[in-house]
Amino acid sequence: MLRFMVNVQTGIQSLVRKDEGQDLLEYALLVALIALGAVAAVTLAGDKVEAVFNAIAGAIPGAAN
Repeated sequence: MLRFMVNVQTGIQSLVRKDEGQDLLEYALLVALIALGAVAAVTLAGDKVEAVFNAIAGAIPGAAN
C-alpha cells in the first residue's frame, strides 16, 4: 500500500513539473495576441489621424497641400 502511495505521489509530481512549458507557451501566445491587437489599433488610428490632419491643413488658407 505504501509503495502504491509513493507511486501516485511521484506521478502527480511529474504531472505538475510538466506544466512549465505549457505556461510559457500560453504567455507567448498572449503576448503575440496583444502585439497583433496593438499593431491593428495603431494602423486604424493612424489612418484616422492622417485624415484629420489633412482636413485641418485643407481648412487653413495658404497651407501647402
